Amino acid sequence: MEKIKISTAQFENRSADKDYNLSVIELLSRKASLEGSQAIAFHECSITGYTFARHLSKEQLLKVAEFIPDGESVNRLTEIAKNYNMVILAGLFEKDVEDNIYKAYVCVDKNGLVAKYRKLHPFINPHITPGDQYCVFDLFGWKCGILICYDNNIIENVRATTLLGADIIFMPHVTMCTPSTRPGAGFVSPELWENRENDPTSLRLEFDGMKGRGWLMKWLPSRAYDNGIYAVFSNPIGMDDDQLKNGCSMIIDPFGDIVGECRALGDDLVTVTLTPEKLTQAGGYRYLKARRPELYKDIIGQVHHSEQKVAWLNNGKK
Repeated sequence: MEKIKISTAQFENRSADKDYNLSVIELLSRKASLEGSQAIAFHECSITGYTFARHLSKEQLLKVAEFIPDGESVNRLTEIAKNYNMVILAGLFEKDVEDNIYKAYVCVDKNGLVAKYRKLHPFINPHITPGDQYCVFDLFGWKCGILICYDNNIIENVRATTLLGADIIFMPHVTMCTPSTRPGAGFVSPELWENRENDPTSLRLEFDGMKGRGWLMKWLPSRAYDNGIYAVFSNPIGMDDDQLKNGCSMIIDPFGDIVGECRALGDDLVTVTLTPEKLTQAGGYRYLKARRPELYKDIIGQVHHSEQKVAWLNNGKK
């Protein structure tokens, strides 16, 4: 396995404006290619927008959703990948011939679709069907996985993807800056975003505090550390419908260290060189080999009735 250069990006998407969002994806992909990057990852529903979908009927969602791989957006991503000789990962709403709707994330290269993943734990809209399988695929000699947003909060998903062979897990999100039962959580005022050029400090304090990055640091590095994998985290910045998001897209190495992070208060990307040596040097590699699944396979696999509650959706509008 050779070293690989990967970028993670953040940008302010527009709701249901695929042309605009794809134009930004192209701009940032071009910039990443000039930095020598071989692949770039964008956030959950980066092509379609995300938060606006909580208001949509099934019929409206079906109009936004696309077939994969034959839809316009995957074809456009393939063109961009071919133009800049890059691999591109981005998210959108997917539909099938039976009008099921999924939260999808795709990996595309110059030849077309490489991999597709459907979110296991969707909640933005009741008409979205959960995915039912993990996704591991080859990229430049590395094994890669995908888990979307809330999927990463259920730690078994990260472990399972690692056990299937993943060295890198792409973790596209639309997260942070929303209410929760945890102390310090809450929305960030859009007025701070509008005034960011005059007062970046006040916005940064909110973005980096417990409403945003402070919460992320409670758990995201541990996903990489415990499993001995590279975590490629992507998140939007700016307004997503009526909610402000804080970006801080980053790449975390198998030691749980942040090796690259977007810090601009706007569209941005960061490019990192991933080295295979870290995969076996990190503690997670040893932890995986030291497991004794005979002790807990029946505990983890026992009958379970899933329940999912998301505080900010239950609260309704701000």
